[in-house]
Amino acid sequence: MMSQVIATYLIHDEKDLEKKAEGIALGLTVGSWTDLPLLEQEQLRKHKGVVVSVTQIEESERVNEYLGKRVKRGLVRIAYPSVNFSADLPAILTTVFGKLSLDGEVKLIDMTFSDELKKQFPGPCFGIDGIREKVGVYDRPLLMSIFKGVIGRDLHYLSEQLKQQALGGVDLVKDDEILFENDLTPFEKRIAAGKTVLNDIYEKTGKKILYAVNLTGKTFELKEKAKRAVELDADVLLFNVFAYGLDVLQGLREDEDISIPIMAHPAISGALTPSEFYGIKSPLLLGKLLRLAGADFALFPSPYGSVALDRGEALGIAAELTKEDEQLKRAFPVPSAGIHPRLVPLLIRDFGIDSVINAGGGVHGHPDGAEGGGKAFCAAIDAVLAGRPLQDAAKDSEALQKAIALWGAHEVTV
Repeated sequence: MMSQVIATYLIHDEKDLEKKAEGIALGLTVGSWTDLPLLEQEQLRKHKGVVVSVTQIEESERVNEYLGKRVKRGLVRIAYPSVNFSADLPAILTTVFGKLSLDGEVKLIDMTFSDELKKQFPGPCFGIDGIREKVGVYDRPLLMSIFKGVIGRDLHYLSEQLKQQALGGVDLVKDDEILFENDLTPFEKRIAAGKTVLNDIYEKTGKKILYAVNLTGKTFELKEKAKRAVELDADVLLFNVFAYGLDVLQGLREDEDISIPIMAHPAISGALTPSEFYGIKSPLLLGKLLRLAGADFALFPSPYGSVALDRGEALGIAAELTKEDEQLKRAFPVPSAGIHPRLVPLLIRDFGIDSVINAGGGVHGHPDGAEGGGKAFCAAIDAVLAGRPLQDAAKDSEALQKAIALWGAHEVTV
C-alpha cells in the first residue's frame, strides 16, 4: 500500500456530495485534473488526492433549521499521498484541513495513517506501563490532584498544599495550567520545593508520588527550560499543547535530553472541537493526535463533570489513547473537570483501571481539606474495585462518609 493519510470528513452541503468530495481531493492536492494535458496527468498522478468513499447520511430537519438551508449530509473519505507533504503534523493538518477548514460546514472526523507514515511519529515515551512502573501501582486507576488557588501565593504555601495532597494518598499532583513563570513560585524553585516535600513523604511512607510542573514560556525557550527541569530531577512536565501546537509537543518528546513523561492539557482545544459542523472531532484531536505526538497523559473533559463532554466523544478519546498498537505505547486518559468521589463508580465503569482520576475541588473542597479529599477518593476506588456500594464502604471510611454527605453518591454497577 502506498504511504498516505486518509482523512474522513462530515460534510453538510447544498450541492452534489460526490462533486464536493472530488473538488476537495483536487483542491488540496494538484488543483485541477480534467483540463490538464495527458502528459501532465501522468506526471502528477502520484500527487493527486483520491476520493475513497462518499456515504450519504439521512437528511435532518433539525440541521436544516439550524443552518437555515436544506443540506445534504455525508461522510467523505479522501486519501492524500504522503509524497505531497513532509512527515510532520503541521504539514499533514494543513494538507487535509488547511483551507478546507474555512470552506463551509466541514468537520474533520478522523485521520488514518499508513504504517510507513505512522513510523515517523514517536508516540508516548513512557505510556501507561512506564508510568505505572514509576509509581508502583498496577491494579487500579491512578489518582491525581491539582494545585488550586496558588496564584499570588509563595513557595511555603505551595509546599504545604503539596504535602496535604500527598498525605491523602494521591499518585500524582499537577500544577494548575494557569500557573506560569512568576516571582513568588518560579519554575525551578517549584521543582526543588516539590522534590523536598515528596522525598520526605517517600521516606516516611514508602509511597512514590509524581509532581507535574507546568512548562511555560516562549516557544523557542521551552526545550532549554525542559532540560533544566530534567537536571533538577522533575517528575513530569505539564504542557498546554494547544496553545503551542502539536509539533512543539512532538519536539519536546523527541529530544533525548528531555527524558521525562509529558502530560498534555486541553486548554484552547475547545475552540476547535465542540461544533457539530466545524473543527476537529475530539477523539482525533485529544486522542489519536496527542498519542502520535508523544503525550503520556491526555486530559479532557469527563462526561459528567462541570465542563461535561458528550459521553461518546469522551469514550472515543480514551479508546484512541489506549487501543493496542504495535508502533505506539498506550497513553493515560485523564477525564477531568468537576470530579468528586461520588463519580468514581462512573469513572471506573466508563474508563476502566487504565485511566487517571483527576480532581481539584473534589480534593480541596473536602471538609477535612486536601488530605481528607484524597483519602475519600482512595476509599471510593477501593470500594468500586471490591464491588462495594459507596454508601456501604463509607461505614469504614470517615473521609468517604463526609464526601458523600457533601457531594452525594452515584452508585452504578461496574
